[in-house]
Amino acid sequence: MNRKVYRKTKSDKKRTIIKIIATLAVSLLICVSAYGIYLVKKAEFAADGAFDDGLGLSDLRDEKVEPLTDNISILFIGVDDSEVRDQNDDNIRSDALILATLNNEDKSIKLVSIPRDTYTYIPDAGYEDKITHAYSYNGPSSTIESVEELLEVPVDYYLRMNFDAFIDTIDALGGIKVEVPYDLTEQDENDSKNAIELKEGIQFLNGSEALALARTRHYDNDIERGKRQQMILESIMNRTLSAGSITKYGDVIEAVGDNMKTSMSFKDMQAFFEYAKNGKPDVETITLDGYDDMTTGIYYWQLEEESLMEVQDVLKSHLGLKPDTSNLTNSGIEQELAEYQTEEEKTPQ
Repeated sequence: MNRKVYRKTKSDKKRTIIKIIATLAVSLLICVSAYGIYLVKKAEFAADGAFDDGLGLSDLRDEKVEPLTDNISILFIGVDDSEVRDQNDDNIRSDALILATLNNEDKSIKLVSIPRDTYTYIPDAGYEDKITHAYSYNGPSSTIESVEELLEVPVDYYLRMNFDAFIDTIDALGGIKVEVPYDLTEQDENDSKNAIELKEGIQFLNGSEALALARTRHYDNDIERGKRQQMILESIMNRTLSAGSITKYGDVIEAVGDNMKTSMSFKDMQAFFEYAKNGKPDVETITLDGYDDMTTGIYYWQLEEESLMEVQDVLKSHLGLKPDTSNLTNSGIEQELAEYQTEEEKTPQ
């Protein structure tokens, strides 16, 4: 019995290879899409758990702002509410305060670090004190009101993160690259003495090491401490926006867990990705100049009035807000209004 022998032609083989590639491509697309949906749902769940809808509209705003269309501000509040700290202190205080203003037109960001010992009026207390003490009155809302009183700009959103969330976020990203300004030996998040040792220069730090660098108060002053915190926050932003970190977002989202509270909804958070759509946004860091004050027997960081007013004007301009002219001369008023009108002309209607 004769059998016919069939041989595949080159065209048959080519079609087979194309089918295999197409099948693999579709499978990969399904996997990527499924993973993307999983991350989105996971992020939404975590965001819902961290969401605080009790902040309300700032007294310095006439109407609610939207991240996609308006210039907005976010206050980053770092607190130490660890078990070790709770055993020794009755009140939790803010350990780090950074206000970020975001300009929607040019996708730029300004970061202002507020030293924890800054002497300022605390509305919920009814008197002037260190701004770090504001948190103990009514949590984020008291801190927000104090920051608005100090800088004279609205705080539209806040993000409160404790040390555990800070450490876990950086570890989930695989560490961050920063420039350590000097050799240092510091305690860790559990207050274990000399547990962290860092060398001067560009370093790749894990969460515990980054926290030690952000917190140390033994090698310089509060202004330099604020600059280090700004640098670390910018490094976290860079790492988060890098292509290699996209697969780690699930770990980052899981890391923050119950250790973060924010007034940003999940929709708001998604809108912030617009700032990174065309690459890393332009970030400028700003410091609040001042001087050490021990005249009362208690240490305070007293701000220099002229420097503070300059920072207020910069932030108002960046947010597109009308400047306060109550303390200006006629020539000063004209200059401020001219700058404001220039900004208005730049803003698309």
